[in-house]
Amino acid sequence: YNLGVSLMESGKLDEAIEAFKDAIENSARMFEAYVNLGYIYFKMGDLEMVVDANAKAVQIEPRYARGYANLGFAYLQMMKTEEAIKALKMAIELNPEIAQAWSNLTNAYLQNDEVKKAVETGERMVELAPEFALGHNNLASAYFNNEEYQKAIEHLDKAVSLGFEPHPEFLRVLEPHR
Repeated sequence: YNLGVSLMESGKLDEAIEAFKDAIENSARMFEAYVNLGYIYFKMGDLEMVVDANAKAVQIEPRYARGYANLGFAYLQMMKTEEAIKALKMAIELNPEIAQAWSNLTNAYLQNDEVKKAVETGERMVELAPEFALGHNNLASAYFNNEEYQKAIEHLDKAVSLGFEPHPEFLRVLEPHR
């Protein structure tokens, strides 16, 4: 397992995959190896394998919030919104401090046209992590979709002040509301 982590950190992803698979073969309860495999598959752009690896991780360790958060993110990227919402809610239930899970849940609700839930979720997320730039951007998007333009501008400006570079189109559509 440690070899896999070292290889992963040095960018030797194919070798890291083999090391994690060896670790799993030696210990069937090695859920961390599955999570790391999921990370590598994400870097390689294979979302199906991200889902597979993290699903195995939470099957082994059902109280592992990060595995559910990773599953939710992968499902969100795959436009499997209902699955994303379910996984992200489970991650938050297990560990409400994972700001990225709140942020992704905000986006999942937006993807599902549940704007009010997106706003509520985004507000909770920035309460937990007020310096999380991406979270402010996602909350700005939720406010924009809820036609609360001043709040959208406020949170987009906060995201920018924290170093986030918003999509140029988002800046353009907000400009008339400034």
